[in-house]
Amino acid sequence: MRIVFMGTPGFAVESLEIINKSHHEVVGVITATDKPAGRGQKVQYSDVKRYALDNDLNILQPENLKDENFLNSLRDLHADLFVVVAFRMLPEVVWKMPSKGTINLHASLLPQYRGAAPINWAIINGEKETGATTFFIEEKIDTGNVIDQFKVDISEDMTAGELHDLLMIEGSKLLLNTIDKIESGKASAQSQKEMSNTELKKAFKIFKETCKIDWNKEGEAIHNLIRGLSPYPAAYSDLSIQGKETTAKIFRSKLRNTNELQAGKVETDYKTYLIVGTGTQDLNILELQLAGKKRMNVADFLNGYKDHEICFN
Repeated sequence: MRIVFMGTPGFAVESLEIINKSHHEVVGVITATDKPAGRGQKVQYSDVKRYALDNDLNILQPENLKDENFLNSLRDLHADLFVVVAFRMLPEVVWKMPSKGTINLHASLLPQYRGAAPINWAIINGEKETGATTFFIEEKIDTGNVIDQFKVDISEDMTAGELHDLLMIEGSKLLLNTIDKIESGKASAQSQKEMSNTELKKAFKIFKETCKIDWNKEGEAIHNLIRGLSPYPAAYSDLSIQGKETTAKIFRSKLRNTNELQAGKVETDYKTYLIVGTGTQDLNILELQLAGKKRMNVADFLNGYKDHEICFN
Protein backbone atom coordinates (compact mmCIF):
# COMPACT_ATOMS: atom_id res chain seq x y z
CA MET A 1 0.00 0.00 0.00
CA ARG A 2 0.90 3.64 -0.38
CA ILE A 3 1.36 5.01 3.15
CA VAL A 4 1.73 8.48 4.64
CA PHE A 5 3.45 8.34 8.03
CA MET A 6 2.92 11.00 10.71
CA GLY A 7 5.15 11.23 13.79
CA THR A 8 7.76 13.32 15.56
CA PRO A 9 9.83 11.82 18.45
CA GLY A 10 12.23 8.90 18.64
CA PHE A 11 9.41 6.54 19.67
CA ALA A 12 7.95 6.93 16.17
CA VAL A 13 11.19 6.24 14.28
CA GLU A 14 11.15 2.49 14.94
CA SER A 15 7.68 2.28 13.39
CA LEU A 16 8.65 4.39 10.39
CA GLU A 17 11.70 2.23 9.80
CA ILE A 18 9.85 -1.09 9.93
CA ILE A 19 7.26 0.20 7.46
CA ASN A 20 9.91 1.70 5.19
CA LYS A 21 11.74 -1.65 5.07
CA SER A 22 8.55 -3.59 4.34
CA HIS A 23 6.89 -4.14 0.96
CA HIS A 24 4.72 -1.07 1.53
CA GLU A 25 5.69 2.31 0.10
CA VAL A 26 6.11 5.35 2.33
CA VAL A 27 5.02 8.14 -0.03
CA GLY A 28 5.16 10.91 2.55
CA VAL A 29 6.35 11.70 6.06
CA ILE A 30 4.62 14.43 8.05
CA THR A 31 6.42 15.72 11.12
CA ALA A 32 6.75 18.79 13.33
CA THR A 33 8.24 22.00 12.00
CA ASP A 34 11.89 22.75 12.79
CA LYS A 35 12.45 24.69 16.00
CA PRO A 36 15.43 26.46 17.56
CA ALA A 37 16.66 24.83 20.77
CA GLY A 38 19.47 25.11 23.29
CA ARG A 39 21.58 28.08 24.29
CA GLY A 40 22.66 28.76 20.73
CA GLN A 41 19.08 28.48 19.45
CA LYS A 42 20.29 26.18 16.69
CA VAL A 43 17.53 24.80 14.53
CA GLN A 44 16.69 21.23 15.53
CA TYR A 45 15.04 18.59 13.36
CA SER A 46 12.64 16.05 14.82
CA ASP A 47 13.89 12.46 15.12
CA VAL A 48 11.44 11.43 12.43
CA LYS A 49 12.68 14.13 10.05
CA ARG A 50 16.29 13.03 10.54
CA TYR A 51 15.35 9.46 9.63
CA ALA A 52 13.34 10.66 6.63
CA LEU A 53 16.27 12.75 5.38
CA ASP A 54 18.70 9.86 5.78
CA ASN A 55 16.38 7.63 3.76
CA ASP A 56 15.37 10.13 1.05
CA LEU A 57 11.71 10.14 2.02
CA ASN A 58 9.29 12.87 1.00
CA ILE A 59 8.85 15.25 3.97
CA LEU A 60 5.97 17.63 4.76
CA GLN A 61 6.09 19.97 7.76
CA PRO A 62 2.84 21.94 7.90
CA GLU A 63 2.28 24.52 10.60
CA ASN A 64 -1.46 24.30 10.02
CA LEU A 65 -2.97 20.90 9.24
CA LYS A 66 -6.01 22.60 7.69
CA ASP A 67 -3.98 24.72 5.26
CA GLU A 68 -5.32 24.18 1.73
CA ASN A 69 -1.86 23.98 0.15
CA PHE A 70 -0.90 21.24 2.60
CA LEU A 71 -4.19 19.39 2.06
CA ASN A 72 -3.72 19.51 -1.70
CA SER A 73 -0.16 18.19 -1.38
CA LEU A 74 -1.49 15.40 0.84
CA ARG A 75 -4.19 14.46 -1.67
CA ASP A 76 -1.62 14.39 -4.48
CA LEU A 77 0.21 11.57 -2.69
CA HIS A 78 -2.78 9.25 -3.34
CA ALA A 79 -2.13 7.32 -0.12
CA ASP A 80 -4.18 4.25 0.73
CA LEU A 81 -3.53 4.59 4.47
CA PHE A 82 -2.31 7.18 6.95
CA VAL A 83 -0.29 5.87 9.92
CA VAL A 84 0.12 8.01 13.05
CA VAL A 85 2.64 7.42 15.86
CA ALA A 86 3.23 10.10 18.52
CA PHE A 87 1.91 13.04 16.51
CA ARG A 88 -0.60 15.79 17.19
CA MET A 89 -4.37 15.59 16.91
CA LEU A 90 -5.58 15.48 13.30
CA PRO A 91 -8.53 17.43 11.88
CA GLU A 92 -11.31 15.37 10.33
CA VAL A 93 -10.45 16.56 6.82
CA VAL A 94 -7.08 14.80 7.20
CA TRP A 95 -7.94 11.52 8.92
CA LYS A 96 -10.90 10.88 6.62
CA MET A 97 -8.84 11.39 3.47
CA PRO A 98 -7.31 7.95 2.67
CA SER A 99 -9.51 5.16 1.30
CA LYS A 100 -8.45 2.65 3.98
CA GLY A 101 -8.58 5.11 6.86
CA THR A 102 -6.07 6.45 9.38
CA ILE A 103 -4.61 4.28 12.11
CA ASN A 104 -2.71 5.14 15.28
CA LEU A 105 -0.29 3.24 17.52
CA HIS A 106 -0.88 4.08 21.20
CA ALA A 107 1.35 2.91 24.05
CA SER A 108 -1.34 1.49 26.34
CA LEU A 109 -4.06 -1.13 26.42
CA LEU A 110 -6.89 1.08 25.26
CA PRO A 111 -9.39 2.12 26.44
CA GLN A 112 -7.15 2.48 29.51
CA TYR A 113 -4.68 5.37 29.62
CA ARG A 114 -5.92 7.55 26.80
CA GLY A 115 -3.86 10.71 26.62
CA ALA A 116 -0.40 12.17 26.33
CA ALA A 117 1.66 10.12 28.81
CA PRO A 118 0.41 6.50 28.95
CA ILE A 119 3.82 4.96 29.66
CA ASN A 120 4.48 7.23 32.62
CA TRP A 121 1.08 6.86 34.23
CA ALA A 122 0.96 3.08 33.93
CA ILE A 123 4.10 2.89 36.08
CA ILE A 124 3.16 5.75 38.41
CA ASN A 125 -0.12 3.99 39.14
CA GLY A 126 1.67 0.72 39.89
CA GLU A 127 0.25 -1.31 37.00
CA LYS A 128 1.64 -4.82 36.59
CA GLU A 129 1.04 -4.92 32.84
CA THR A 130 0.46 -2.60 29.94
CA GLY A 131 0.92 -2.84 26.20
CA ALA A 132 0.22 -1.15 22.89
CA THR A 133 -2.84 -0.74 20.72
CA THR A 134 -3.51 -0.01 17.07
CA PHE A 135 -6.84 1.62 16.28
CA PHE A 136 -8.68 3.64 13.66
CA ILE A 137 -8.62 7.35 14.40
CA GLU A 138 -11.96 9.03 15.05
CA GLU A 139 -12.98 12.54 16.10
CA LYS A 140 -12.27 12.17 19.84
CA ILE A 141 -8.66 11.45 20.78
CA ASP A 142 -7.70 7.79 21.43
CA THR A 143 -11.31 6.57 21.23
CA GLY A 144 -11.44 4.83 17.83
CA ASN A 145 -12.18 1.16 17.17
CA VAL A 146 -9.34 -1.15 18.21
CA ILE A 147 -7.66 -3.39 15.64
CA ASP A 148 -4.79 -5.11 17.51
CA GLN A 149 -3.21 -5.18 20.98
CA PHE A 150 -0.34 -6.87 22.75
CA LYS A 151 0.55 -7.03 26.45
CA VAL A 152 3.83 -6.72 28.36
CA ASP A 153 4.60 -7.20 32.03
CA ILE A 154 5.88 -4.28 34.14
CA SER A 155 8.44 -5.43 36.68
CA GLU A 156 8.61 -3.71 40.07
CA ASP A 157 11.76 -1.74 39.22
CA MET A 158 11.17 -1.06 35.51
CA THR A 159 11.51 2.62 34.56
CA ALA A 160 9.47 4.58 32.05
CA GLY A 161 12.55 4.73 29.82
CA GLU A 162 12.88 0.96 29.79
CA LEU A 163 9.17 0.46 29.12
CA HIS A 164 9.31 3.13 26.39
CA ASP A 165 12.04 1.23 24.54
CA LEU A 166 10.24 -2.09 24.86
CA LEU A 167 6.94 -0.69 23.58
CA MET A 168 8.73 1.20 20.82
CA ILE A 169 10.17 -2.03 19.39
CA GLU A 170 7.26 -4.39 20.00
CA GLY A 171 4.74 -1.72 19.05
CA SER A 172 6.34 -1.25 15.64
CA LYS A 173 5.91 -4.99 14.96
CA LEU A 174 2.27 -4.79 16.02
CA LEU A 175 1.78 -1.81 13.73
CA LEU A 176 3.21 -3.56 10.68
CA ASN A 177 1.04 -6.59 11.38
CA THR A 178 -2.00 -4.31 11.51
CA ILE A 179 -1.05 -2.68 8.22
CA ASP A 180 -0.70 -6.08 6.57
CA LYS A 181 -4.14 -7.08 7.91
CA ILE A 182 -5.68 -3.91 6.46
CA GLU A 183 -4.02 -4.59 3.10
CA SER A 184 -5.38 -8.14 2.98
CA GLY A 185 -8.85 -7.12 4.14
CA LYS A 186 -8.56 -9.23 7.29
CA ALA A 187 -8.53 -6.38 9.82
CA SER A 188 -11.45 -6.36 12.22
CA ALA A 189 -12.12 -3.50 14.62
CA GLN A 190 -13.83 -3.52 18.02
CA SER A 191 -15.50 -0.59 19.70
CA GLN A 192 -13.70 0.53 22.86
CA LYS A 193 -17.08 0.81 24.56
CA GLU A 194 -17.33 -3.00 24.42
CA MET A 195 -13.84 -3.63 25.78
CA SER A 196 -13.94 -2.51 29.42
CA ASN A 197 -16.51 -2.23 32.19
CA THR A 198 -14.01 -0.91 34.74
CA GLU A 199 -13.19 2.68 35.61
CA LEU A 200 -11.01 4.23 32.91
CA LYS A 201 -7.67 5.72 33.97
CA LYS A 202 -6.36 8.77 32.14
CA ALA A 203 -2.83 9.53 30.94
CA PHE A 204 -2.72 13.26 31.56
CA LYS A 205 0.16 15.41 30.41
CA ILE A 206 2.97 15.51 32.98
CA PHE A 207 3.52 18.90 34.67
CA LYS A 208 6.25 20.03 37.06
CA GLU A 209 3.97 19.72 40.08
CA THR A 210 3.38 16.07 39.15
CA CYS A 211 7.11 15.40 39.59
CA LYS A 212 7.54 16.74 43.13
CA ILE A 213 8.09 13.98 45.71
CA ASP A 214 6.06 14.07 48.92
CA TRP A 215 8.03 11.94 51.36
CA ASN A 216 4.98 11.55 53.60
CA LYS A 217 3.33 9.34 51.01
CA GLU A 218 3.66 5.57 50.96
CA GLY A 219 7.08 4.27 49.95
CA GLU A 220 5.66 2.24 47.08
CA ALA A 221 3.88 5.27 45.63
CA ILE A 222 7.12 7.31 45.77
CA HIS A 223 9.10 4.46 44.20
CA ASN A 224 6.52 4.23 41.39
CA LEU A 225 6.66 7.99 40.84
CA ILE A 226 10.45 7.89 40.59
CA ARG A 227 10.56 5.07 38.05
CA GLY A 228 7.51 6.36 36.20
CA LEU A 229 9.26 9.67 35.52
CA SER A 230 12.74 8.27 34.82
CA PRO A 231 14.69 9.38 32.87
CA TYR A 232 12.47 12.30 31.82
CA PRO A 233 11.19 14.60 33.19
CA ALA A 234 12.35 12.93 36.47
CA ALA A 235 10.91 13.05 39.96
CA TYR A 236 12.57 15.65 42.17
CA SER A 237 12.85 16.70 45.79
CA ASP A 238 14.10 19.65 47.76
CA LEU A 239 17.29 18.66 49.54
CA SER A 240 19.30 20.09 52.41
CA ILE A 241 23.04 19.33 52.54
CA GLN A 242 24.79 20.71 55.62
CA GLY A 243 22.07 23.35 55.86
CA LYS A 244 22.40 24.44 52.22
CA GLU A 245 19.20 24.13 50.18
CA THR A 246 19.17 22.63 46.69
CA THR A 247 17.09 20.23 44.60
CA ALA A 248 17.77 16.71 43.38
CA LYS A 249 16.29 14.67 40.56
CA ILE A 250 16.01 11.00 41.47
CA PHE A 251 16.16 8.39 38.71
CA ARG A 252 16.34 5.03 40.49
CA SER A 253 15.29 3.69 43.86
CA LYS A 254 14.67 0.40 45.62
CA LEU A 255 12.02 -0.37 48.23
CA ARG A 256 13.19 -1.80 51.55
CA ASN A 257 11.28 -3.96 54.00
CA THR A 258 12.00 -1.55 56.85
CA ASN A 259 10.06 1.38 58.26
CA GLU A 260 12.59 2.90 60.62
CA LEU A 261 13.02 6.50 59.41
CA GLN A 262 10.81 9.55 59.56
CA ALA A 263 9.67 10.94 56.21
CA GLY A 264 12.58 12.65 54.45
CA LYS A 265 15.16 11.64 57.06
CA VAL A 266 18.33 9.95 55.81
CA GLU A 267 20.45 7.01 56.89
CA THR A 268 23.79 6.56 55.10
CA ASP A 269 27.28 5.11 55.50
CA TYR A 270 28.61 7.83 53.14
CA LYS A 271 29.96 5.05 50.92
CA THR A 272 27.38 2.75 49.39
CA TYR A 273 23.83 3.48 50.53
CA LEU A 274 21.46 6.40 51.02
CA ILE A 275 18.17 5.40 52.65
CA VAL A 276 15.29 7.86 52.96
CA GLY A 277 12.22 7.55 55.18
CA THR A 278 8.70 7.75 53.72
CA GLY A 279 5.20 7.45 55.12
CA THR A 280 5.66 3.68 55.11
CA GLN A 281 8.62 1.67 53.76
CA ASP A 282 12.09 3.17 53.65
CA LEU A 283 13.50 3.84 50.21
CA ASN A 284 17.03 3.21 48.97
CA ILE A 285 18.16 5.92 46.53
CA LEU A 286 20.34 4.48 43.76
CA GLU A 287 20.81 7.26 41.21
CA LEU A 288 20.31 11.03 41.40
CA GLN A 289 21.35 14.42 40.08
CA LEU A 290 21.82 17.61 42.07
CA ALA A 291 20.84 20.91 40.47
CA GLY A 292 23.67 22.05 38.21
CA LYS A 293 25.51 18.73 38.51
CA LYS A 294 25.71 15.60 36.39
CA ARG A 295 23.67 12.47 36.96
CA MET A 296 25.50 9.98 39.18
CA ASN A 297 25.10 6.78 41.15
CA VAL A 298 24.70 7.07 44.90
CA ALA A 299 28.30 6.01 45.70
CA ASP A 300 29.72 8.84 43.59
CA PHE A 301 27.29 11.29 45.16
CA LEU A 302 28.20 10.26 48.71
CA ASN A 303 31.90 10.46 47.95
CA GLY A 304 31.51 14.19 47.49
CA TYR A 305 29.60 14.77 50.72
CA LYS A 306 31.31 12.69 53.40
CA ASP A 307 30.02 13.45 56.90
CA HIS A 308 27.59 16.08 55.61
CA GLU A 309 24.14 16.22 57.15
CA ILE A 310 21.65 15.27 54.38
CA CYS A 311 17.88 15.59 54.54
CA PHE A 312 15.16 15.44 51.86
CA ASN A 313 12.33 17.93 52.24
